[in-house]
Amino acid sequence: MEDKCKVIAIANQKGGVGKTTTAVNLGVALARRGLSVLIIDSDPQNSCTRCCKINDPDSLDVTLSELMSYEMTGEDKDYILINNAIKQFENIDLIPSNISLSGTETALFNCMSRESVLKRTIEPFRKSYDIILIDCMPSLGMMTINALVAADSVIIPCEPSFLSVKGLDLLLHSIAKIKRQINPSLQIDGVLMTMVDSRTINAREITNALREAVGLNINVFNTEIPRSVRATECPNVGKSIFGHDPDGKVATAYAELAKEVIGLERKAQVRPRPHGLR
Repeated sequence: MEDKCKVIAIANQKGGVGKTTTAVNLGVALARRGLSVLIIDSDPQNSCTRCCKINDPDSLDVTLSELMSYEMTGEDKDYILINNAIKQFENIDLIPSNISLSGTETALFNCMSRESVLKRTIEPFRKSYDIILIDCMPSLGMMTINALVAADSVIIPCEPSFLSVKGLDLLLHSIAKIKRQINPSLQIDGVLMTMVDSRTINAREITNALREAVGLNINVFNTEIPRSVRATECPNVGKSIFGHDPDGKVATAYAELAKEVIGLERKAQVRPRPHGLR
């Protein structure tokens, strides 16, 4: 059976740029378009898990940490236990995380093929989903490296601020290094501008400068996610933006982003055959 699943890491080593918000709301938007979606919370801070209405992640019996530990120790997988890891939120599935993932990341340093543990962990799930989104932690540590090795592509949320844009160089360098040395199929789907206040001159200037600087080599999504108080309320009410403010500008933006992501996938599937092949 052909593997139709695409794994997308949502990554930026800078915190507070909308990675988790994008993971949850893009996931829901893709599911609303008929795709089966799994989100993996690979951050010990478990913000994505909490956004998906799991208020006490530390009480969970099975999380990403346990699944990765199976892979690292070589134990026979208990598939009933693995299936218990999956939680539901609105119309998507979630593999949650909690603080124990910090210990898992430390254990990776003493593990064989440590960069590909997450890739091997999620391999059994690929046959069940169209899209797997990995919400990365705000660092370029071992868990983020694992996410980039497991991924087919990367979406980079970026706030229109000087410090956020400045940090892009380091992330792009890290992605290029992983692509060159470990995961040659890794692609960048694009840079996503988040928390954009188009009323300010500074935001417009930084966004335009970024598009001019990287636009020739790296896609910058046409969709921009606007700054919104309603979006910040979502974790408190335990809903996605589509459940909390379905007619608002942020829901509209994530719906448009889902169209762009699906469009990129369709383009990737339609490649000309090399000469001489039939």
